[in-house]
This record gives sequence, C-alpha cells and structure tokens, in this order.
Amino acid sequence: MSQQKHETCAVVFDMDGVLIDSHPVHRAAWESFLQSLGIRVAEEDLLFILEGRTRSEILRHFLGDLPEDQLQEYGRRKDEIFRELEQGIQPGPGVMAFLSKLEQMGLSCAVATSASEIRTASTIERLGLSAYFDAIVTAADVNLGKPHPQVYRLACERLGVAPTQALAFDDAPAGVLSARSAGLRCIGVTSNGGSQQLLAAGAETVISGFMDVSMESFLPACPPV
Repeated sequence: MSQQKHETCAVVFDMDGVLIDSHPVHRAAWESFLQSLGIRVAEEDLLFILEGRTRSEILRHFLGDLPEDQLQEYGRRKDEIFRELEQGIQPGPGVMAFLSKLEQMGLSCAVATSASEIRTASTIERLGLSAYFDAIVTAADVNLGKPHPQVYRLACERLGVAPTQALAFDDAPAGVLSARSAGLRCIGVTSNGGSQQLLAAGAETVISGFMDVSMESFLPACPPV
C-alpha cells in the first residue's frame, strides 16, 4: 500500500459485524419482533437490517411512515428482544488484540454506529470494550444515518482529529460510503460477505476480520507527541 501524505492518528469502528459478531442475533431479534406484529419477512428482505441502517429507518422500511412515538415504542420492544438474545454475542476474533495494539501505538479510537445509544452502551460495557474508546457516536447523536457522512464526521470531531487523519472499519456498503464521504480512509470487513460491494462503495481494501491483521499495513505511525 502506498504511503499516505498524512499521518493516520485515529481509528473509527462500526460496531455490529465489525467489533462484535452480532449479525445472527440482530437478525433473529428483528425477525422475532416483526413476527410479533404478524409480519413475516422473506430471508433476502432481512438483509436490509445488516446495511448499517438506524433502527428508525429499519422500522419505516418494514412498517411504513410511523409517527415518532410509535417508532420509539416499537424500537424499545425490538431492543428488549435483542437483550434477551445478546448474551451469546462476543467481540469478533482478534478484536481485543487489535484494540490493544492500537492503544500501544497511541492511536485514538471511536465507535460510529447506527445502533441505539442504550444498546451500544450496554454492549460495549458488558464486553469490557469501553476503556478502548475515546468517543462513541450512535443513532441518538445524528439526524441522518449511514450512508450520510454525519456519524463519521461527528466521531472525528469528538476525537479532535481531521477526517483525513482517521481510518474507518465498516462492514456495510452504506457504512463505507458514509466514511468515505466524511473524508476518512475505509477498510471493508466482510463479516457479512460482499467484498465487491464494499470495494465498489470505496473501501481501499477488504479484510475478513482482525485475526493476524498487520497494523503497519494500514497505519503509518503517528509522530511523537
């Protein structure tokens, strides 16, 4: 990989499918919630929930243009189902070692997720990941979800770095578009498949996960502070 003209001094992660192996549970929770409303969704239609959308966007996709209070109520019900299933969720293979390496290198880290604030906080706390992150941005912090760049821009703002100094990891084309539109470099993570779609969205390369990933291949060292 060619040397960048700027130092990369911050890393911003999507959560679901990147930091945590949550897609099977995420999908099961949505399927159960929709069935509780008498709605059966075809397997291929459930892929929409894995595209980095906010909870409200997913609800509107399947249920139409609901009023805000109904969105919030349905969102709480879906999250309750998720919490009943989430105990099996763990950090993805190699994630903890990857985060430890970033910490040793002095790189600031953030989460930029379309998940709700409550679910994000509870998940990161339960898995012992909170100490690794200097900023966490969720659906509650932005008006527009991915692929709009707002979530990644805000993550960089909270880290105090320019987007050109940050590297993103995201597993959905909408997330890659969000990061690239915000000005970040982006590495695609194929936990959800679709390498070609991630590359087409602007990922500079694609990895299958964080096992045996070489930090130096992505991150030119930051200058001493």
